[in-house]
Amino acid sequence: MDTQRLIAFAVFSFSLLMLWEAWQNYNQPKQPAAAVAQQGTPADAGLPTPGQALKAGTEAAAAPAGGAAKGARAVVKTDVLTATIDANGGDIRELALSQYRQDEDKTQPFKLFEERQGRNYFAQSGLIGKDLPNHKTAFELVPGEHELKPGQDAVKLSLRARVGDAELVKTYTFRRGSYVVELEQTVRNLGQAPVEGFPYYQILRHGQAPEGESAFMVTFTGPAQYTEAGKFNKIDFAKIAEGKAELTKQAQDGWIGMVQHHFVSAWLTAKPDGTEHREFYTRALGNDEYAAGMILPAIKLAPGESKGATTRLYAGPQEQDKLKELAPGLDLVVDYGWLHVLAYPLFMLLNWLNKLVDNWGVAIILLTVLIKAAFYPLSAASYKSMAQMRKLAPRLQSLKEKFGDDRQKLHEAMMKIYQEEKINPLGGCLPILVQIPVFIALYWVLLGAVELRQAPFALWITDLSAQDPYYVLPIVMAATMFIQQKLSPTPPDPVQAKVMMAMPIVFSVFFFFFPAGLVLYWLVNNVLSILQQWRINTVIERGGKK
Repeated sequence: MDTQRLIAFAVFSFSLLMLWEAWQNYNQPKQPAAAVAQQGTPADAGLPTPGQALKAGTEAAAAPAGGAAKGARAVVKTDVLTATIDANGGDIRELALSQYRQDEDKTQPFKLFEERQGRNYFAQSGLIGKDLPNHKTAFELVPGEHELKPGQDAVKLSLRARVGDAELVKTYTFRRGSYVVELEQTVRNLGQAPVEGFPYYQILRHGQAPEGESAFMVTFTGPAQYTEAGKFNKIDFAKIAEGKAELTKQAQDGWIGMVQHHFVSAWLTAKPDGTEHREFYTRALGNDEYAAGMILPAIKLAPGESKGATTRLYAGPQEQDKLKELAPGLDLVVDYGWLHVLAYPLFMLLNWLNKLVDNWGVAIILLTVLIKAAFYPLSAASYKSMAQMRKLAPRLQSLKEKFGDDRQKLHEAMMKIYQEEKINPLGGCLPILVQIPVFIALYWVLLGAVELRQAPFALWITDLSAQDPYYVLPIVMAATMFIQQKLSPTPPDPVQAKVMMAMPIVFSVFFFFFPAGLVLYWLVNNVLSILQQWRINTVIERGGKK
């Protein structure tokens, strides 16, 4: 197998892998809603009761599971988000990110949380215990708009509810320029007997991929968890529905949340270095809805006593530098596939280049040049091998005509020529194989980086994370692949030659569905490869004329 066919085989195999994963994701049969409801917890049941590590021998009732009834609404606006909080449960029912646009309607802000038939996505909280407020309790709030004013650093919203002898006050704090929402739950014992309750925090989400996501761009959607002991863990919705979800159920640290392409929501501890014991859970609620959450140690109150528990909710873009500062392992929600060790340094380099030129498209071009320069010696060896094979093409073709279908004699004659010319026909294979992991890692970088979302490059390319709307880049890339074919040795087998000539068309079709940023990288890489290969071909051919 010559070098050019090896390149085509490797990239084609990678493309087929991507398409196979997309097909599997798109065609995976959904469980009927009734079946999911049976496997999940019934609507009138509760959260898992705290385990023995938290209960310490006490009995604790469980809070209800579902809960989407509408009550009075309060809207909180900051410079980066708009949150809608419902009095029924004190949930955050909607969360719009003003600095990001929807995929389908670019005029509207992107909604991470939303309340819509079949696509509910909420942040919920409350207390587990007998006669204690939870996310189905009706709270009192002052409806209307609560907007962050110029000069203000934060805006607060409080809700109050009483169940039996327990009064719970939820206080949300939204800060300027931040996607972190602080939630303080303060409970007061108004009765004559002791009160004990376990604060819980959960995220309810439907089990579908985000709207606007291409079936050819497979990214993970579902719960994710991190603990120091169990490390980062992604949990499939299907596993939750089957009752086979694998997660660390108890830990002294960690967080739990929901991940989708470019965005994440996660309940974090009050402080990044918090070591308070907690329990984690996931649940199927039926109707293609799932919950993932954590339970904190009990709050124990004597008559007349009040205590509070504070935690944080992050709901926003997967910006790695900010996520890393918030909690250990939170930056791992950025999906770099199995080549994270290569992808992360590539992203850091790309990010640094963008800070220099203030254009992600130009940064991709510069990164391509740097990668090409780093691999120049290896590429040169490959292109030299191809140039030598190209020079021998007429002799090899004459051998094929001479020996016809006698494969053994043809092979012996070809090996004799290789020995005479001191050419290793596989000499360019290893350098190409070394570069393939870098391409795959960069694929995941350009696919997963939220920084490229709606980032313009030039002219008609206004979003490097989306497809080229006019398919100009894929078509030009196909043209560069045809040029590369002309510069490469022609396979002696006519069928193989036709297959190689068809490869540019096949690849251009694949790249129609790839992000413009990835196509831009591949196009620039092709242009640089053509220049390098043309130069080496010229040197080899001139050397042969002497």
